[in-house]
Amino acid sequence: MRISFDGRVVIVTGAGAGLGRAYALELARRGAKLVVNDFGGCLDGSPASSGAAEATVAEIQAIGGEAIADGADVTDERSVRSMVGNAVDKWGRIDALINNAGILRDAAFHKMSLADFRKVIEVHLMGSVNCTHAVWPIMRAANYGRIVMTTSSVGQYGNFGQANYAAAKMALIGLMNTLVIEGAKVGIRVNAIGPGAATRMTEALIPKNIAALMTPESVAPAAVYLASDSAPNRVILNATAGGFSRTYIRETVGVHLSGADCSAEGLAAHFDAISDPTGEQLYLDGGQQVKKFVGRAAAAAGVDFSSGN
Repeated sequence: MRISFDGRVVIVTGAGAGLGRAYALELARRGAKLVVNDFGGCLDGSPASSGAAEATVAEIQAIGGEAIADGADVTDERSVRSMVGNAVDKWGRIDALINNAGILRDAAFHKMSLADFRKVIEVHLMGSVNCTHAVWPIMRAANYGRIVMTTSSVGQYGNFGQANYAAAKMALIGLMNTLVIEGAKVGIRVNAIGPGAATRMTEALIPKNIAALMTPESVAPAAVYLASDSAPNRVILNATAGGFSRTYIRETVGVHLSGADCSAEGLAAHFDAISDPTGEQLYLDGGQQVKKFVGRAAAAAGVDFSSGN
């Protein structure tokens, strides 16, 4: 069954080039009306120009699609709300948001300025927060919404010289997990894409023969799926060079320590058991971990945890 976006309105940030452009074009081919957002800056976030967004809009129009360009800086709450308001004024709705805008300010942590650390957090994390916060009430009222966060293998596993980027990308997973819970009763599904592609952000890092495989177009199916009616919920979907995988955050069963064992020395002695992945669990909210630990402590103390007495 073909995934269609007929009648849907989608905002894609950072859509002037690279991944965002590929997402926007594929969504347009499937009938979506697009807000093509791009601040138009350099990789470090400056200066700004609306030309990139306008170029993508021209491509969309050339294939018969409908789109408007927007040059809002996603870190500017007022500009973001204006962007969202313009989309609602034009089309009366917003069905999906793909938070794709990002910058790089790489350096080894001991050489990185805190200003550069904050700026990357501002664009990736707070930019996604600003855009999501602006569309959230619209989606709640419609009882429908699709939010896509952009995480990264760097956020999940780390990479030298990208502490700021990694911190932002992992923070977006925490944001996703909570918004999944808050959006569940109002038809809003929230997922994250972990893309790997040869774009201007990575061109200095990837050999040309490998870059030819890592096209933005090979990632676009993941973004389109996560923004669609049939999207899953609470999924970290990785996509690179036509390969797709899912990341889970799981927790070991662990152990309960009491008495003299409940010490740093006891923990060290039992660390292998604590780390044993056998029976590891997938939690849907933070309270499940607390219940696990407190339930064991209650059992050891002879307390009826289930009744709260």
